[in-house]
Formats: sequence, structure tokens, C-alpha cells
Amino acid sequence: MQFAPKFGQHIRELRKERGLTQEQLAEGSGLSVDAVRRIERGAFSPSLATLRKLCGGLRLSLRTLFDSFEPRQRNEVAEISDFLATRSRNELKMAKRVLRALFEEERPIRR
Repeated sequence: MQFAPKFGQHIRELRKERGLTQEQLAEGSGLSVDAVRRIERGAFSPSLATLRKLCGGLRLSLRTLFDSFEPRQRNEVAEISDFLATRSRNELKMAKRVLRALFEEERPIRR
């Protein structure tokens, strides 16, 4: 498989995992919907500037984008970190409480 179609499929999967439409990704990235569609179809290889915009819309870093390109290298922790890096202080506090509650329910804390 050539690079552009494989990479486009990767972008599509990341977008869908986040529950975004092409229109929402385009808006969040500052790209046109046509550009997002062409990237996902593998019609062209995006520039570094375009990749940075896509990462903004997907809320992940360039490093995570490339690290996750090969499935065996996917790093869920990096993706979560990238997502949290875009959140406000109050949202981070809430996320921390939710995670603690979720995992404390499964496994009691040893003191």
C-alpha cells in the first residue's frame, strides 16, 4: 500500500475514534472539508503545516500522530496525555476525580 492512502486511512480512523465528522475535523483544524476528504482518500500527502493543523483538530501531538501510525506502536497513554494537554485546569481536576473514582471502584487503595 502506498503511503498517502495508508496515512489517509489512519487519519480517518483517528477522526472516527474521536466521534468527529469530516466537517468537524475541518473546522477544528482550520482546513477545508475538501482538504480533509482528500487527505483521508490519500489523494495527496499533506505538508508539515497541514499535519500540524490536523493534529490540532484531532487534539494530539505530531509525535503521537506518527507513533500511532504503525498499529504495533500505538501509545494510548500518549494519546490521552495529548487530549488532556488541551483541557482547562478545572477540566483536568474533574478528569482526575473521574479516573480515581473509576479505578478505586475496581481496586481498593492500599494504605
